[in-house]
Amino acid sequence: MSVVHVDVATGRLRFGDLDMACTIGRSGACAAADKREGDGCTPLGNWPIRAVLLRPGKVSTTGIALPWRWIHAGDGWSDDPADPAYNRPVRLPRPFSTESLQRSDEAYDVIVILGHNDAPPVPGMGSAIFFHLSEGRPTAGCVAVDRDDMLRLLPLLSPGDVMTIA
Repeated sequence: MSVVHVDVATGRLRFGDLDMACTIGRSGACAAADKREGDGCTPLGNWPIRAVLLRPGKVSTTGIALPWRWIHAGDGWSDDPADPAYNRPVRLPRPFSTESLQRSDEAYDVIVILGHNDAPPVPGMGSAIFFHLSEGRPTAGCVAVDRDDMLRLLPLLSPGDVMTIA
């Protein structure tokens, strides 16, 4: 098991010899127990790296050791605490609030799913905490890095690795 370290105080992400700038939530970081849906806070803690979602035609899968799949039209993620599928991938349209995984920007060309509030999900305690591409501004609670940095890091990640946000 290897650890991706996110230092929220310095805005740096470190993995082995790699050291890169990263962005966190617009409200900063908070204890995982205090995380609430929509608060813009990045939860502190150790989060298993579950899998990768990729936008077709935007990223090569060469060298990716993590489980991965392509993002398709209609792919979403439930962010509605009233949804029985809260904090899970879902198909759109859906009668509950969801986040589309096909965004108009490039942030979700690569989505690394972090195991925050997923075993099992507790409604309202935060959903869709991802590691994705930077939009040049704070995230809604995720961790983000520039495309070139993500593409250097992604092939180095393996099943069992974790992201520590501290």
